[in-house]
Amino acid sequence: MPGPGFEWIGKEEEQEVIDVIRASWLFRYGDEKNPQFKHKVVTLEEEVCEKFGIQHALAVTSGTSALLVALSALQIGPGDEVIVPGYTFIASMSSVIMARAIPILAEVDESLTLDPEDVEQKITPHTKAIMAVHMLGNPCNIDKLREIAKKHKLLLIEDAAQAFGGSYKGKRLGTLGDIGTYSFNIFKTINAGDGGMVVTNDAEVYKRAFGYHDQGHLPLRMGVEIGKRSIVGQNFRMNELTGAFTLAQFRKLDRILEQLHRIKARFKHQIQDIKGLEFRRINDVEGECATLLTVFLPDKQRADAVAEKLNTLTVAHSGWHVYNNMEQILGKMTITPEGCPFTCPYYKGEVEYKKGMLPQTDKLLERAINISVGVVDRGLGSAFGIHPHSSDDEIDQKAQEFRKVVQECL
Repeated sequence: MPGPGFEWIGKEEEQEVIDVIRASWLFRYGDEKNPQFKHKVVTLEEEVCEKFGIQHALAVTSGTSALLVALSALQIGPGDEVIVPGYTFIASMSSVIMARAIPILAEVDESLTLDPEDVEQKITPHTKAIMAVHMLGNPCNIDKLREIAKKHKLLLIEDAAQAFGGSYKGKRLGTLGDIGTYSFNIFKTINAGDGGMVVTNDAEVYKRAFGYHDQGHLPLRMGVEIGKRSIVGQNFRMNELTGAFTLAQFRKLDRILEQLHRIKARFKHQIQDIKGLEFRRINDVEGECATLLTVFLPDKQRADAVAEKLNTLTVAHSGWHVYNNMEQILGKMTITPEGCPFTCPYYKGEVEYKKGMLPQTDKLLERAINISVGVVDRGLGSAFGIHPHSSDDEIDQKAQEFRKVVQECL
């Protein structure tokens, strides 16, 4: 089973999609006077702005394209460095490379998000931005990261792909930096199979984001424009079918998050007294998405033993979420033989990637196990656990199963 939104698919999504199909207009642009144009994508953007308290929202094709659009909108490119955590989905790093900039890997702390102390140590004269990844639905220490960004005059990008709907001190994740990105992939809080979004309060950044996502056009163009394009763009436009489905899911967001918090609390309550078991630090308990419950065992050996008995994996083995498992990054692979951006004459720094380069991160991840609450994904190390519609009896049974296995291994 994928992410939380998968469990909430119902007649609302069906109705929104049928509305578009019957009208036969699948393109995100159209004539407002034409009854065939249902403007689902624009409505989604408007409702996200209103609910999240943000000035501009731009729907795109995926979380990865959202990152590419964000980097372009901030004019990050050759010669620039972007600090990213060593524990994140590979797109956080590969998007930086695609922008012809250099990802600089930093440690995570006990929250499994960026360690602010290491971030500051990784800053060089070439650093242009910090990418704060709200990993596994847990907010980063945004106060500290914003302080560092302000001190060093850096841009702050929020990768909230795994934390759509979450908040930090009452403000929505993704709205706290210079630009934020979301994903609507099937493993995310809400889903449309794929899809993404970029949000910002900066009008000029929004214009550049819109242009890059649609062949250089200005925002909300409805026809052919000549002589008004200022950048070269791509096509990352969301279509009306995806917009319709996402819109229905978005309107269920509060219910989804409330349920995740409830069932996570019930499961955690039954295992919190196990001696030797620690929990991931949550930087905002009320604001996290509660999609996963992450625990730490005393050492690698016992974590491996528990994971094996539960037929799951430790977080260290969760595929392309851990820098050690990213052969493309470790090998400095690029899309052309020239090796840009690593060989780019604009880049005056030095960067090396190798296994074990982030010892603090490595030690945390080899002791960590993700228990599913809303995301059942072996690739994320969360093959064991519960799902959003688990009954109380099912939750209790799984909690006792986990408790028994841990006590046998400690």
